[in-house]
Amino acid sequence: MRILIIRPSSIGDVVMASPMLSVLKTGYPHAHITWLLEDSLVDLLRAHPMVDEILTWNKKHWKEQWKSGRFFHLFRDILDFRKKMHFSEFDLALEAQGLLRSRMLAWLSGAKERIGFESKEPGLFLMTRVISRGPSDKKMSSEYLHMVRKIGLIPKASFRPYLVVPKDCMETYRGKLIEKEVRGSYVLLCPFTTRPQKHWFNDRWAQLAIKFQNQFSLPSVLMGGPADRDSGNKIAESSKGAAINLAGQTTLGEAMAIVKGASLMVGVDTGLTHMGAAFDVPTVALFGATCPYLHTHTHNFVVLYHKLDCSPCKRSPTCNGTFQCMAKIQVEEVIEAANKVLDS
Repeated sequence: MRILIIRPSSIGDVVMASPMLSVLKTGYPHAHITWLLEDSLVDLLRAHPMVDEILTWNKKHWKEQWKSGRFFHLFRDILDFRKKMHFSEFDLALEAQGLLRSRMLAWLSGAKERIGFESKEPGLFLMTRVISRGPSDKKMSSEYLHMVRKIGLIPKASFRPYLVVPKDCMETYRGKLIEKEVRGSYVLLCPFTTRPQKHWFNDRWAQLAIKFQNQFSLPSVLMGGPADRDSGNKIAESSKGAAINLAGQTTLGEAMAIVKGASLMVGVDTGLTHMGAAFDVPTVALFGATCPYLHTHTHNFVVLYHKLDCSPCKRSPTCNGTFQCMAKIQVEEVIEAANKVLDS
């Protein structure tokens, strides 16, 4: 049996969809599993023992061709991609995103059976079967658990994320830390994501780093993307040396290794924070405008979330930039939660 999983982005969603792999391999032990992934995210799964093949998709290139009006070139690329997928002769495509483009990719795959999530997006006719995302029980990865159950598979173990750091990244990440004079244990701080309403406040991150230095005798390492480097520098400067900024200075694989090596992690709703569950790192997650889950399948992962009348607002905040839901999370509350996950 040849199975295609279509969950090409983003980092956090790929992490949360990863538990499907063990269930599929248990239910279909001889299956060949391919994961369709944006080329920039290959490090996430290239060392995973249950992924037989990664099918890379250059979404950025397709979008550039569309925006520049190079429709002939785009059409040719789509046909080439379709031919490549048809060569694999997929039996089953699991469209685990619920978007028009992911449904189109499932249809292009030529899979005999195409099962996908329902949503308001068009393209449902491209699926052979449409399923809901299941009950909203606020457990991590619940929609993906619902999907595997709908195809008749029952998990025999905890449905928790699982990742493997590529060997070459394990060999290089420590050098990145040593360059910043971090040679022993450290706290990992992940303050950054794509939407400001999901952020905590820079001064509180700095205060938190100082607390960890004073109470735990641990330096804090700041992680994020290239666009977060300036904000990371500001937090590091305000922390009086308690925080070291590595935002935008690692590959994705090296970032995975840094998560795996952390003694403790604190982060907002971002992909690196979700990795805490995959690597069994004691983690404190700060949620406000979004609340993808309140419970994980691990004992050392705590979610801090103060629900307001307006929350979760997701992409439509109504607070005029005050972000009261995140403001309610205090530094001492995070320290208390950190002690809890470290003792668990």
